[in-house]
Amino acid sequence: MTGTRTGTGTGPDPGPGPGSESGPGGPGGAARRCRAWLLDGLSETSARLPGPHGTPPAEHKGHRWWRVMCLTGVDYFSTLGYQPGIAALAAGLLSPLATLVLLALTLLGALPVYRRVARESPHGEGSIAMLERLLTWWSGKLLVLVLLGFAATDFIITITLSAADASAHVVENPFAPEWVHGGNLWITLVLLGLLGAVFLKGFREAIGIAVVLVAVYLSLNVVVLAAAAWQVVSEPVLVPNWWDAMTAEHSSPWVMVGVALLVFPKLALGMSGFETGVAVMPQIRGDASDTYENPAGRIRDTRKLLTTAALIMSCFLLLSSLATTLLIPQADFEAGGPANGRALAYLAHLHLGEVFGTAYDISTICILWFAGASALAGLLNLVPRFLPRYGMAPEWTRAVRPLVLVFVTIAVGITLYFDANVDKQSGAYATGVLVLMLSAAFASTVAARRRGHRRAAAGFCAITAVFLYTTVANVIERPDGIKIASLFIVAILLTSFASRVHRAFELRAADVVFDETAAHYIDHMVASGPLRIIANEPSEHSTAEYRVKEYSQRQETHIPGGRPVLFLEAFVRDSSDFTADLLVRGDEKYGVRRLRVEGSTVPNTIAAVLLAIRERTGRVPHAYFTWTEGSPVAHLLSFLFLGQGETAPVTREVLRRAEPDPARRPRIHVG
Repeated sequence: MTGTRTGTGTGPDPGPGPGSESGPGGPGGAARRCRAWLLDGLSETSARLPGPHGTPPAEHKGHRWWRVMCLTGVDYFSTLGYQPGIAALAAGLLSPLATLVLLALTLLGALPVYRRVARESPHGEGSIAMLERLLTWWSGKLLVLVLLGFAATDFIITITLSAADASAHVVENPFAPEWVHGGNLWITLVLLGLLGAVFLKGFREAIGIAVVLVAVYLSLNVVVLAAAAWQVVSEPVLVPNWWDAMTAEHSSPWVMVGVALLVFPKLALGMSGFETGVAVMPQIRGDASDTYENPAGRIRDTRKLLTTAALIMSCFLLLSSLATTLLIPQADFEAGGPANGRALAYLAHLHLGEVFGTAYDISTICILWFAGASALAGLLNLVPRFLPRYGMAPEWTRAVRPLVLVFVTIAVGITLYFDANVDKQSGAYATGVLVLMLSAAFASTVAARRRGHRRAAAGFCAITAVFLYTTVANVIERPDGIKIASLFIVAILLTSFASRVHRAFELRAADVVFDETAAHYIDHMVASGPLRIIANEPSEHSTAEYRVKEYSQRQETHIPGGRPVLFLEAFVRDSSDFTADLLVRGDEKYGVRRLRVEGSTVPNTIAAVLLAIRERTGRVPHAYFTWTEGSPVAHLLSFLFLGQGETAPVTREVLRRAEPDPARRPRIHVG
């Protein structure tokens, strides 16, 4: 087959072109330099995105799975900075028992689910892409937009909550100067600004930094927990006192278990990081024999990553919950207490001295701050995979720096709204985490069922039910989470559809390829002059219909007599898609020669084919249309949502925007 590639005509032009009236020092020079800097790497970023044309860069060789584990681990492991305190506030003396419930759901629920997600979606798209494949047309797009709202809630609150907890460690450090006391809000804002500055500069060597931070942080936590264990052994009365207080508060072991199950949803933050774990899959090296269609080594190593991270985190969560419950008075966990949001740091200072405690604080501040970097990297990976492909975001959202500015601005607003308070943000964070896990469990259930794995499907169905209960319980208990998520969802829906309408008249085709028959027709007919094309929407598929169509067009639009014509028929494949590859097939039926093509809309598809014919032949083609009867408003809505409508004027407008030179623009004739 022969192919002609056509551009969309909508991509950014980062720099001034030749012959520009204003040089670098001119009035528009600064604005152009700023634009070029913001959009730097846009085309390269687009080329790396997954999709029908996306291929990984040749120089990307990936990293060992344990190194990538540290990248996702700065998010997952950093929850040790605040999770023990949140568990103590939620469950009180039952914190270790509630943590056991959390670990059971992590190892028996979330881990199997995301191991399945890694196999079903091995290129970093995650469970959202799995669910996208379940539904077609606009329903699939709407589901993805809603899930992106929850994902944005998860990642944005990860950024703000981690920065807020880092500021708590700064303020509570005994060596901190007097002027930082009570400055949680402005310290959090400074940390967010630094995070944005890092990404604006360029996020390089992130994995190397993450490996160092995770190694140091976990090592210091081992020391703190070992010191706590020694303290418990040195004071044997601590365990009996805790047990007596717990049994006095709750009448029976069954009541304890029931309370632990009821408060468990508040501890859901301890499962954050799994979605990031599958999002970073493309960074894993895998085997030399891996292919894009079957990256078996990458899938295997991702499963190692998820399992190892879950086991490490489970051990730390259980030990930290026991240590903090036994050694810290419950009143110290309350808002304003010395252990609020920093339980392990409190123990580090108390039992290992201020110098070690300060070192622990610095390590915690660094990993919490870098957890925000991990979450921001997840957002930058997720948004360009879906919204630009749907036409529901401008092309500049494929560039890193503009998105960084947008996300950091949102994070600043969230921080101001919650006053940089860790406890206030935990509900919104848990809502985002749980909805993503619920969607992953449901997607895994459907995937296992479709593959005929009945036992696996039954297990995933049970996990889905547990996550559904946990999500609903969390929303009822802390409705602020769903409120924040709803704001993200509404904002994404409104901006997405506004962008779709704004970009409706773009040339929405990546590649236009003519098969051998179509190429032969075009080359043969153009030899005798400009190509004459009749745009046709067949209804009867009969010789009489085509003869009537050709006769009426020759009469109404004055096609030169005796000149041969080609019929061009465009059909809508899926009107909810924005861009599509176009394969133009040629055939001869009913006494006429036809070019037939499928696309996401009729007018944009016809415009793309006309431009591709011009590029192939070097001659401007002429296209002939018939006016469509009906209301202009109804035609506009039909075009926006069904990909059809009044074809002639829309095709002309698409061509006008795609080709600014009227002399080179395909001619549109309407009768």
